[in-house]
Amino acid sequence: MAIIVISLLLLGSPLLVPFASAQKLVATVKVGTTPYGIAYDSGKGEVFVVNRDSDQVSVISDSTNQVVATVAMPNESTPFGAAYDSAKGEVWVTVSSTDTVAEISDANNTIVATAKLANGNGPEGITYDSAKGEMFVTNFVSGTVSIISDATSKVVKRVALPSGSGPYEAAYDSGKGEVFVADGYATSNVTVISDATNTVVATIGVGNAPFGVAYDPAKGEVFVTNGGDTDTSVISDSSNSVVATIPGVGVYDAVFDAARGEIFVSSAGDPGMISAISDATNKVVDTVNVGSQPIGLAYDPARGEIFSANSGDGTVSVITDVNITSTSSSSTSTTTAISTAGSQSFQSTTAPLTTTAASSGSPTSVQTSASSPPAGGGVPDFPYQPIMVAFLTVILAGAYLLVRSRGHPRNHH
Repeated sequence: MAIIVISLLLLGSPLLVPFASAQKLVATVKVGTTPYGIAYDSGKGEVFVVNRDSDQVSVISDSTNQVVATVAMPNESTPFGAAYDSAKGEVWVTVSSTDTVAEISDANNTIVATAKLANGNGPEGITYDSAKGEMFVTNFVSGTVSIISDATSKVVKRVALPSGSGPYEAAYDSGKGEVFVADGYATSNVTVISDATNTVVATIGVGNAPFGVAYDPAKGEVFVTNGGDTDTSVISDSSNSVVATIPGVGVYDAVFDAARGEIFVSSAGDPGMISAISDATNKVVDTVNVGSQPIGLAYDPARGEIFSANSGDGTVSVITDVNITSTSSSSTSTTTAISTAGSQSFQSTTAPLTTTAASSGSPTSVQTSASSPPAGGGVPDFPYQPIMVAFLTVILAGAYLLVRSRGHPRNHH
């Protein structure tokens, strides 16, 4: 009986806590209808979320995970992508139906200027070139890229892509001074544009229907999600060639996590899935389920978090990029310390936290739970815990029998 009791105590022992499941989804924030583009504002510690079908931009504080402002866009304007301009403290939003780009000041969360795209039809993706102070805008319908000066809010060059291109996302490569553009469904190419000459310098064949693009400065590589093949291509920016293909993950966006040397990619579904890829091994090292149909991704280096815009259910999922290790437990609640990649930290409990913030007509619900991972998400339970208990039980049983035998020697005649 004593052995059984000891085994049960070991099963729930704090010594085995490091092997318990680690939840990665730390908050879910309600925003507008069909969120697509998303951008992190490092100056304000805020995340700007473009809600395509409700013609608005939601502004989320990364310290509270609450919507703190809502910026109205023109009716039926169909906004898509977003990029943060660190020099001007502005977030630029592509507006598809009017062929314009709106500039939102992060000081007062209002539209302060509008850049018109002459002969740039159906703008969607956008990326900021910090070295040149320019925005590169992908025009899906016309198959071009418009380059806008952030000083004048005017187009300085329009670059034609290969015939048949329908570009989606783009990423700025600061190491090479180049912009990598995912050409979309028709060509299965990535086009490389030099920001020195504003001309095409390379065309790289990748998988079917490239969509998202992320630059990894540590490796000098560009990661491209191929929605048609559900895989991710890895491009070396020194050779402009594909050096690896990661199967089974990557449909929409991609974002680089500098603290962990990982690329996070979004995949379709309900719930959707975010996968973390190590840039050292080009292998998936973690996955977490989020809201329905995740599209845009943004990385918050100050808090070590990934923000996922879930177009299917009008939410933004907040994912920590580090493990959550349980520090205490009881029969009613568990307190969990979450250490982020920077100096920030916060705590969550098993009781869901619901708060209300200003939004367009409905409260914003933020739920944080450390008691159990979302369905299919997080890190699975350590599979060898029962084996460890059985092994320790055998050792204890043997020790018990040995002591008993020495304490009661047999009679010798």
